[in-house]
Amino acid sequence: MPVDTRNTYDEEYVKAYSKRRGEPDWLTEERVAALRLAEKLDLPKPEKTNIKTWNFTEFKHEADSKDLVDSVKDLHEDVQKLIDQSSDNQNLIVFQDGRPLYHSVSNQLTEQGVMFLDFETAAKEHSDLLKKYFMGKAVKVDEHRLNAFHAALLNGGTFIYVPKNVQVKEPLQTIYWQDNPELALFNHVIIVAEDNSEITYLENYVSFEKEKKSVANIISEVYAGPGAKVSYGGVDHFEKGITTYVSRRGYVEKDGSIEWALGQMNEGNTVSDNTTILFGDGSYADAKSVSIGRGDQSQNFVTHINHYGKHSDGQILTHAVMKDKASSIFNGVTKIEKGATKANGEQTERVLMLSEKARGDANPILLIDEDDVTAGHAASVGRIDPMQMYYLMSRGLSEKEAERLIIHGFLAPVVNELPIKAVKERLTEVIERKVY
Repeated sequence: MPVDTRNTYDEEYVKAYSKRRGEPDWLTEERVAALRLAEKLDLPKPEKTNIKTWNFTEFKHEADSKDLVDSVKDLHEDVQKLIDQSSDNQNLIVFQDGRPLYHSVSNQLTEQGVMFLDFETAAKEHSDLLKKYFMGKAVKVDEHRLNAFHAALLNGGTFIYVPKNVQVKEPLQTIYWQDNPELALFNHVIIVAEDNSEITYLENYVSFEKEKKSVANIISEVYAGPGAKVSYGGVDHFEKGITTYVSRRGYVEKDGSIEWALGQMNEGNTVSDNTTILFGDGSYADAKSVSIGRGDQSQNFVTHINHYGKHSDGQILTHAVMKDKASSIFNGVTKIEKGATKANGEQTERVLMLSEKARGDANPILLIDEDDVTAGHAASVGRIDPMQMYYLMSRGLSEKEAERLIIHGFLAPVVNELPIKAVKERLTEVIERKVY
């Protein structure tokens, strides 16, 4: 039976909340308009996944303001494990329940004119620039009800702006820690890389409470200007009580590129949409993702690369491991529009099954409206190769050790892409816990 998916927060609440945050009038107006729109829109309809019974409305919304801490040592010990504390040029924002808790920016980043701010501060201090990109070309508020709810109830996020010709050498990292298990996170990330700039960004979503019900409604917008390069890493690890909707979108102009490396390790029900629009000629996207499904969770993942530019190139690689009674859908979509001559789109989806009752559905999809292009796909769903197991066990490994080694190798294409050692190690620990 469908549950009530109507929002319990009204216009007066939204206006008062925006005022308490000191937001500009245009953002308050955007919130109110989105709230009105949400009542008219339907939920998204992910293929082969019924989300009508999922919890999207049972949550608390506003967190108490928090004072910034002075040192990484003052953070939760599990949060500290995600931070490379040996770096002298640390660019890091840690959020607790959507509010900034720790903020460190190197002098070099400031001198280069790079903005690395929490969303609330960006709305106050750089209102016009934020307005230019907020839910613009990559994401639309009227796509469905969850996007509209997101715009109305946004309560956290990050704004990054890289000026023209600036190459940021050290990665920028954010950690979004949900400490209050009943508090929802409506998190919005905007990354703008101007012409010929370069940036590496890594984000972590974590929670530690398993039983309480809540919602994570997350949207990221990444804009790569002409010749710009953005490397985007993300690791999601919300506990079982949190229903997650996450939409990461990219928009790439001439000769620009976005490279995604996403580790999606949530314990609860999840809908994930990773879409890149290759608008400019010579634009490039590489979307790598890994996930593990276990227990009775249901997940739906879509990776979509849409080609408009001539000589554009889109690569999709998805690897997943399924166990217990978990069910996941993996759709890879390459869409080449009319006029995108010489475009190239390749994709691979592979699902490793560890249990008879688990379900993994891999669907590579090619939608081609132009003749002069190249495109290809591959997909597989199956168990661990017995020949691989035999080879490893013949060299002295136990059955468990051999299986463990194969799984880590299977997921390595994304794990190895993450730019911060501490995050790689933490993701490896999560993989160990989820599989064994």
